[in-house]
Amino acid sequence: MRCPFCGNEETQVKDSRPAEDGAAIRRRRHCAACGARFTTFERVQLRDLVVVKKDGVREPFEREKLARSIRIAVRKRPVEAEQVERMVSAIHRRLEGMGETEIESRIIGELVMEALIGVDKIAYVRFASVYRDFREVGDFQALIGSLAGGMPTPMADGGGNDDV
Repeated sequence: MRCPFCGNEETQVKDSRPAEDGAAIRRRRHCAACGARFTTFERVQLRDLVVVKKDGVREPFEREKLARSIRIAVRKRPVEAEQVERMVSAIHRRLEGMGETEIESRIIGELVMEALIGVDKIAYVRFASVYRDFREVGDFQALIGSLAGGMPTPMADGGGNDDV
């Protein structure tokens, strides 16, 4: 593994342990050349996933883009970084478990909303308002009303912002 600080290709693993509920291995590394310490994660990647946007554009699935979307929704909420990482890992595993290489962005958005509602309802509303492209106060009222009454209901058109 190349050192991210000096580029040296000789780094040593100092500690390894399971991470993300056993879906990854966290490795602490040390660079003999510059003395820096850094962490890497090793994950199984079953296949390269491709996200199919609403307009038909295809782009590679980016785990970091998914994590960034969730972090924006949970910003200034009592949600730990580890919880976000667990959500991202769970969503990624579900996507890989579908057995498809091409996944509609709508499916990813729905999985994110499903994960967020169980963690923080405010973050859920934030994400849903962007994902479902809310345009009026009534859109928020309907979503919040459905939360107060139990489970949220999808919008009639399925919504779906492709910026997930």
